[in-house]
Amino acid sequence: MGDTRAMTDTPADQAPFIRPDMKMFLDALAAMGSPAITDMSLEEARESYMTLHGMADRPARDLAVIEDLSCPGPAGEIPLRLYDARETREAGPVISFFHGGGFVIGDLETHHALCTEIAALMDLPLVAVDYRRAPEAPFPAAIEDCEAAARWIASSPEALGRPATGLITIGDSAGGTATIAVSQLLAATPAEATVVLQVPIFPLASDALGSASLGKFDEGYVLTKAAIEFFDAAYQADRSDPRGFPILGDHAAAPPTVLVTASLDPIRDSGRDYAKALADAGSDFTFIEMKGVTHSFCNLRQAVPSTQADLERIIAAMKFKLETP
Repeated sequence: MGDTRAMTDTPADQAPFIRPDMKMFLDALAAMGSPAITDMSLEEARESYMTLHGMADRPARDLAVIEDLSCPGPAGEIPLRLYDARETREAGPVISFFHGGGFVIGDLETHHALCTEIAALMDLPLVAVDYRRAPEAPFPAAIEDCEAAARWIASSPEALGRPATGLITIGDSAGGTATIAVSQLLAATPAEATVVLQVPIFPLASDALGSASLGKFDEGYVLTKAAIEFFDAAYQADRSDPRGFPILGDHAAAPPTVLVTASLDPIRDSGRDYAKALADAGSDFTFIEMKGVTHSFCNLRQAVPSTQADLERIIAAMKFKLETP
């Protein structure tokens, strides 16, 4: 397990630590005066998310392979995008990436730059999954698509051209939730390749409503309480189903895990809850809480330069887990 000091809150009489570059970005966002997500149409909310990442994230890397694919899903073909720094690959692990956006506003484009970075730094093939989104397709459509895509990748299809000896599931925010849920589903009913590592990044594992972190960071820290409630109403996750709230699942069967939270995130405590569940189950995991940054820090690497090192820290932990027997 990682540094347990990360589980300790800032004393109530002290302001939370915010990195200088993170504070500059938050101040700039506040000065822009953008409307709340609840005051936007669905199309405007999706466009706003794309604009935020386009403005704040580093440019995408040039890779040898960036190819759009698809695989069969429960409601038709699921769009995918393959990333690889190498033109060809021998058999090895394949990364399955599930994007964030509350299961409502993200897609392949919002996380394109991040996927190129992960594929390059890990030097492994990565397949991003464009799952169905709410409210057009509420819970559990997204998880069903993510599971189907992971099983397809594990089967080493000819269309992928990269035989999978194991799966690495990774995602941010809603994608972090999907990461845990898919790992649980594949532990219960194995795919053709085992999940050798899961990497949920600031996931919603337990219900954040009513949590201390949501009360503390409800406004002014990128993700707001209003946005969380907006996503919750659109997605309509079943609060008794582990696919919606993976804290309800079997943690003893969890694969090796790198779990990441952000100290200024309103859903931070949900990730901490999952860390405790893994610890209680005796699972193999590393817990990292990035100090002084907000939700979505992986997609703010140009506007908040220190977060590039945070991503590289996650990559280093992933490599360590993969290389450690």
